[in-house]
Amino acid sequence: MSTAVNDKLFTRSYIFICFANFLTAFSFFLLVPTLPFYLADRYSLEPDIVGLVLSCYVVAVLCIRPFAGFIADVYPRKKVYLISYLLFALSFSGYLLPIPDILMFILLRVMHGFAFGALNTTGNTLVIDIMPSSRRGEGLGYFGVTNNLAMAFGPMTGLFIISGGNYRALFIAALLVACLGLVFASLVKVKWRQPLEKAGKVFSVDRFILLEGIPASLAFFMLAIPYGMTSSYIAIYASEVGIDAGAGLFFTVQGAGLIVSRLISGKRVDRGVITRTISIGIAIALSGVVGEALLAAACGASLNLGYMLYFVSAFLIGYGFGTIFPAFNTLFINMAPNSRRATANATYLTGWDVGIGAGMLLGGTLSVNGYSASFAFAAILVVLSLVYFMLFVSKHFERHRLR
Repeated sequence: MSTAVNDKLFTRSYIFICFANFLTAFSFFLLVPTLPFYLADRYSLEPDIVGLVLSCYVVAVLCIRPFAGFIADVYPRKKVYLISYLLFALSFSGYLLPIPDILMFILLRVMHGFAFGALNTTGNTLVIDIMPSSRRGEGLGYFGVTNNLAMAFGPMTGLFIISGGNYRALFIAALLVACLGLVFASLVKVKWRQPLEKAGKVFSVDRFILLEGIPASLAFFMLAIPYGMTSSYIAIYASEVGIDAGAGLFFTVQGAGLIVSRLISGKRVDRGVITRTISIGIAIALSGVVGEALLAAACGASLNLGYMLYFVSAFLIGYGFGTIFPAFNTLFINMAPNSRRATANATYLTGWDVGIGAGMLLGGTLSVNGYSASFAFAAILVVLSLVYFMLFVSKHFERHRLR
């Protein structure tokens, strides 16, 4: 087979899995900014309790990640992927049931989190199996664009649906989108691969966690906290400081920044510029998070200034994290043998999950005196992450990279 054929990225399976991933993310992001409003309206919860309830989903995702990675390395990935997708889609039907109390809702969110964690881990690994290694950074970048498009339009669509208080329509829409994604997922074809049992030892701690990736996972964790705060609380924060219009548009602008950066950073990663790309991305994200922290002060001085800072911050956060994502993903994959790709992805995503959950929890807890305090804390964490990555993680990666 020629090099040109080997390097072909846009195969039908790659396109199908990108569509499936977009629909997964779209159904997910329909609920991200809307559930805080639903919980407050349905159960009359305070912001700190809302944060606690929302974080349960991410805790569930976190708990399932290591096992999902192990299972996806041992068993046929497509089968694991389709079963996970089916459970993820069916979970949306639970929101349509009359849930009498918040404990039952938490149980539903935990079950949904288990399904999403397994689906996301397996899907991220399956796409790596499909794409050529010479274009992995670029392929992950385009694959990530599907997440970004979902982030751009999912929250805005969700907020539009609930503008009339129609939460049932929101849950039906999420269910239908996820079911359509399952159809595309079923069309993905992958080549046979050797089972892990024949490749070596199966049961050990490093079968569930890529030990070499723990330092990078810690840096990713610190970056995920601000992202979790932004995804869950920026709409409420904007309303608090007087920005009544454009809450959904924030995510659209952020998504635009993510998409633009994804199209550029993936190719940089394929040229081997991994750690530098991550450092640049963190620095850009930092400027956006600082802008969020200063939003209340800007609105106090001038509402027009506040609006400008609001959308500039959205784009900078999107651009910064869009630069970071494919580079971090490639960093983890390059420290793992091919037989442990799913484990590497599970470790990569676990750091993100813990940070997102912490961001949801801390965002609500620190908001007692206003959300400015939450985002000021987030900015400090991004600074710490940048310093830690440049001084330690980048050197650790160079010592342990396999390719």
